[in-house]
Amino acid sequence: MKEKRYFPSSELIINADGSVFHLHVKPEHLASKVILVGDPGRVALVASHFESKECEVASREFKTVTGVYKGKRITVTSTGIGCDNIDIVMNELDALANIDFVTRMEKDEPVQLEVVRIGTCGGLQPYTPVGTFVCSEKSVGFDGLLNFYEGRNAVCDLPMERALLNHLGWSGNMCAPAPYVIDADKEMVDRIAQQDMVRGVTVACGGFFGPQGRRLRIPLADPHQNEKIESFEYQGHRITNFEMESSALAGLAKLMGHKATTVCMVIANRVAKEANTGYANQIDDLIKVVLDRI
Repeated sequence: MKEKRYFPSSELIINADGSVFHLHVKPEHLASKVILVGDPGRVALVASHFESKECEVASREFKTVTGVYKGKRITVTSTGIGCDNIDIVMNELDALANIDFVTRMEKDEPVQLEVVRIGTCGGLQPYTPVGTFVCSEKSVGFDGLLNFYEGRNAVCDLPMERALLNHLGWSGNMCAPAPYVIDADKEMVDRIAQQDMVRGVTVACGGFFGPQGRRLRIPLADPHQNEKIESFEYQGHRITNFEMESSALAGLAKLMGHKATTVCMVIANRVAKEANTGYANQIDDLIKVVLDRI
């Protein structure tokens, strides 16, 4: 039998009201079905479809509402931008589900969460024009987050990582990222994507400008990086889109024993050099699809 761990206050910070440190959510307010969004303002849009609400809290960029949609209890939480914030959110959600906040011990029976991130992204292929819904079947992390956790190699696609490193010319370059490739949960992908979404390979970048090949006033280290990413192919897989969170979500969920995937709407196609900032109605359509399928 696995020995249960005790988590001191320096590792798991619990607020005076019994809520977890950053999210300010209490264990009893977490549903097993979780939707993550980047924008705190989008939490209200998701929650507007709930028939009832039981919890609504906000702290910094983290806003959370738990409610009921068509008989399903769902928590929606905003993460802000970036894989670093996903590290905070996923660890605190997992703590809420799997650690007793009174005894600070792991619970006897692990709780598996189902997590879907809804976001926006940039398309990298001709078949991912503006308006396309992409479900991340695989994610490529340029952020380095998962490299700090034990078990990283056991859950990642190491041959695909090596092929991508060689294709980008990053092998042996100490200044280049150490990308990791992680599969999303297959059952979640099948359930969420069904037959009407592109099942893609998503690159999660450590920034919006240089890391995604955008040049403003600072020249890029590799002006041809995006062309290399767009042309990469491995066993029939091509990289479909850029965003900034999917790899950390898929990787941490797999290490923790949760089910997760990311679904994004393309709001800019880098190949066609087109963008759409008036996407509010379409993102609400995507929200309703995810609510029905989660």
